Amino acid sequence: MRLRPFTLAAAALPFLAAAGCRSQAARHHAGTPQDPWVIGMSQCNLGEPWRVQMNADVKAAADAHPELRVIYKDAQNNSLTQRAQVEELVEQGADLIIISPKEAAPLTKPVAEAYQRGIPVIVLDRAVQGDQYTTFIGADNVKIGREAGTWIRETLGGKGNIVELKGLMTSTPGQDRHTGFLEGLQLDSNPGLRIVFTGEMQWLEPAARREMESALATNPRIDVVFAHNDPGAHGAWLAARAAGRETSMKFVGIDALPHEGQQYAAAGILDATFLYPTGGPEAIATALEVLHGRPVPKKIVLGTRLFTRANVAAGGQPIN
Repeated sequence: MRLRPFTLAAAALPFLAAAGCRSQAARHHAGTPQDPWVIGMSQCNLGEPWRVQMNADVKAAADAHPELRVIYKDAQNNSLTQRAQVEELVEQGADLIIISPKEAAPLTKPVAEAYQRGIPVIVLDRAVQGDQYTTFIGADNVKIGREAGTWIRETLGGKGNIVELKGLMTSTPGQDRHTGFLEGLQLDSNPGLRIVFTGEMQWLEPAARREMESALATNPRIDVVFAHNDPGAHGAWLAARAAGRETSMKFVGIDALPHEGQQYAAAGILDATFLYPTGGPEAIATALEVLHGRPVPKKIVLGTRLFTRANVAAGGQPIN
């Protein structure tokens, strides 16, 4: 499957030739059904439904190509384990590596070392530092956070108490979603909006529920809860329901998986959720381009959609 021309961002052009040359040097297998190319995929954890879906999307895309074989590794939310996995894949002769890092700093060096040895590396979802990798694929987390903040500001009419439940703040998505969220709220020009509680739930629903219990105990009035992912928003809703307060506030999340966030929106549990695509299909399409020695962009940005109870059946609302 060839990448369509519109994915080639102008900013990526200086890097295209280098990516193709490195892929030619790194191949250890023939890329045939008898001797398939080996792709090693290191997933930071499989404790989040969104990451389980990412692996499923990668598998579905790869299964359509008998010339590919994917080795899956679960770092179990440990950056040292993930670093060792990358090093192991290099030594095992992987033709290409896909990594969705737990954190940027600890994974930058092993990714760069693999890349410098001529092995193409696709960084998926969470970025690493520098530019020593083949390509990065992910959504614009600042934009998604900004859209969430804008939706909340407009829905509240510029006045209300807000709880923010953050993801892992040593990860780039957590940092970017928070930055965009503040941009969307425009607190300087909307003094009636107040963030009355923040907590770090590290993308996990049980942790979000605990943080929300603390928020409820210290804030008699909460108008909106914004969580950096849908499991966090659902955990907050469960805590509010246990306290008999779920109908007095709105809940906003990010991910919008069909079997999770979209269902929560359809059921009225979440008032809004923003699509965060896994990038799995795009990762395999890009891997094929690289393995065939064709140029790819240095960065591929994925789009998003807004889902509410009113539009979930129609597939949500695209956000430009």
